[in-house]
Amino acid sequence: MSAPQVREPKIKGWCPGAHRPMMSGDGLVVRVRPPLGALTPAQVTALCDLATRYGIGTLDLTTRANLQVRGVAEGDHEPLLQGLNEAGLLDADPALESRRNILMPLDWVDGDLSHRLGRALTGALSDLPPLPAKMGFAVDTGAAGRLAGASADFRFELGADGLILRADGADKGRPVSEATAIPALIELTHWFIDTGGPANGRMARHLRTTPLPEAWQQAAPRPQAASLQPGETAAGQILGAPFGAIDAGALAALMTDTSATGLRVTTDRLFLLQGASTTTRDFVTAPGDPRLRAHACPGAPLCPQAEAPTRRLATQLAARLPENTTLHVSGCAKGCALPRAADVTLTGRAGGFDLVRKGAPWDDPAQSGLTEAEALTLFE
Repeated sequence: MSAPQVREPKIKGWCPGAHRPMMSGDGLVVRVRPPLGALTPAQVTALCDLATRYGIGTLDLTTRANLQVRGVAEGDHEPLLQGLNEAGLLDADPALESRRNILMPLDWVDGDLSHRLGRALTGALSDLPPLPAKMGFAVDTGAAGRLAGASADFRFELGADGLILRADGADKGRPVSEATAIPALIELTHWFIDTGGPANGRMARHLRTTPLPEAWQQAAPRPQAASLQPGETAAGQILGAPFGAIDAGALAALMTDTSATGLRVTTDRLFLLQGASTTTRDFVTAPGDPRLRAHACPGAPLCPQAEAPTRRLATQLAARLPENTTLHVSGCAKGCALPRAADVTLTGRAGGFDLVRKGAPWDDPAQSGLTEAEALTLFE
């Protein structure tokens, strides 16, 4: 097990992992990457217990379908890692753990194409060249395509004639078979490295200046389906977590009370409670709930990079959000809670907020220096 690495705050930051956590205002943030986005009831119980024993009892559900334990003391990092390892939620190799940024469809089942690809991809991570830390993979081969808007650089998708591998930022991908999928991925990662991709950090950014060979632009992916929403499904109930914050005790009780057979995490801070039908005030249960269109990082003082508090303002504005409007209150220009454009973005700046319309926190603001009181009038 490795000791925690703590860096000075920088806007061009990095994402915490399990072996390599990040120091925040309430302690270390330790990221847990559930294998293929799935946890057994025993793993959920163990994770909730660890979050309560070594953290502040809160789990963060991230935009990349990971879970984070917050508020871990440096001296508790090693026991936490041991607990995660015993629960089957940790790669022993820190390098492999940091690479396992794999988004899976919520509806995969044992032995289907998504499951087979996810397992093959996991097993091939050590065969890939070193990639920038934020790069990731999407296996968007479920019953409907839903991951195109999620953060991933290499995408397995379905086209009109079967499986394709698409570089993020390209309209089309390369047809592959299940047998050639992983070799093709390895080839594409080497192209990214050989053409200077690491200097750009992400695939879509790299493609803005470096043309992708025509061989990788042959087949279009299927159209994307509507976004998932909270509610009952044949597999169980989809629930939401406002701002991704989950009380560990409430989640542990939910698993026990419903006799759920498993838990799946996905993008947009949603999770599937398998084999359960329930409603609970601790989570978002209704489709269209405006709290799922409001995004906010922990903000100041919990994050040392944040220049303003976030969630109190976001909670108040969420109650006033017009229909189909998205809101992002970001503590700084890094934009961790929503690394893309929102209809309305408020970026913390020296205790106040910059207002960005139809943009991301790092974009040029339409107004600067708004107070919290002024920001609260945006939807009046």
